[in-house]
Amino acid sequence: MSKRLYAVIGLGRFGSAVASTLIALGQEVIGVDDDEDRVREMGELTTNALQIDATDIRALRQAGVGEADVAIISIGENIEASLLIVMQVKDLGVQTIIAKAASPLHGRILEKLGVSRVIFPEREMAERTARSLVIPNALDYISLSREFSLVEVGVPASFIGHTLRSIDLRARHGLTLVAIKRQVGGKEETVVSPQADEVLREGDVLALLGSNEKLALIEAIR
Repeated sequence: MSKRLYAVIGLGRFGSAVASTLIALGQEVIGVDDDEDRVREMGELTTNALQIDATDIRALRQAGVGEADVAIISIGENIEASLLIVMQVKDLGVQTIIAKAASPLHGRILEKLGVSRVIFPEREMAERTARSLVIPNALDYISLSREFSLVEVGVPASFIGHTLRSIDLRARHGLTLVAIKRQVGGKEETVVSPQADEVLREGDVLALLGSNEKLALIEAIR
């Protein structure tokens, strides 16, 4: 995994969680906020935690935000500040900007400003919760469209010891197996585009692509 520099602007619950996860993944993070307590807490994880006014482009420049590969703007509640910071970060030359939005209108304005990705944390968590209710054994998922998703599920017991050819997921269940994740010698191994003679093992995790309707039926496979 290549190391990149991320600037996380706004160290509330969402921003601090993003920053902490990036640091845990071995990435370099600049965390900035105008709240002294938040900066102090983040300072326990990184030396690059700074208390500044993020609407001041000079303060952002001095903090090194302009050197970041990616900027995450986690100021959703104060819409005016959020939009101003986006413009300041763009002026600093940051190419990839991800911003948290408080409402659909806020999100549309962020998109008009050229933000690379707009995030609605509460809505995305609600969608994740709803999907976990429909597909209880899903370990993770990526929504590709309103109708299709990529879902990770534990291998059904009836599949263990059988080849992909004999299971024939596409014909019988309308699903495409993209990859298999498994533990080998204490390390995680990923088999991408597995061959038809691949034998599924206990503990395997299957990455399945298909319609949400078909994926919802995974629970019925035993």
